[in-house]
Amino acid sequence: MIYSRDLADLLPVVQTMAHRLVDACEAAGIDLLITSTYRDEDAQAVLYAKGRTTPGPSVTNARPGESFHNWRVALDFCPLECGKCAWNDTNTFERVGVIAEALGFEWAGRWTGGMKEMAHVQYTGRLTLAQLRAGSVPVIT
Repeated sequence: MIYSRDLADLLPVVQTMAHRLVDACEAAGIDLLITSTYRDEDAQAVLYAKGRTTPGPSVTNARPGESFHNWRVALDFCPLECGKCAWNDTNTFERVGVIAEALGFEWAGRWTGGMKEMAHVQYTGRLTLAQLRAGSVPVIT
């Protein structure tokens, strides 16, 4: 089972964008912890089971193969304050989301249907899951 936090596990175009995000946040005075990048389908299954068949709150609506993390084009993050994750700092999550959008990411904090995720960004180059499954890779548009 693979559950990575390493930017090197993202597709090259997304990896480059992710480094720019971390740098831009640092320039804005935001220390960012990357909490998830690539997840294989087994790791996704464990997350999907939470709140359904295993204890805990539901954390994703994506089944294995349906998460953009499975295709190396998404990452999750948390702003740090005094070296600790500031999960409740909505203002800083919004600041990071705006920075991410300016770099070309889609920020899940703006999602209206389904689960809104303040800590999630992705870059698909407008590709669908079906296109990613078929081997297409995003490019900067």
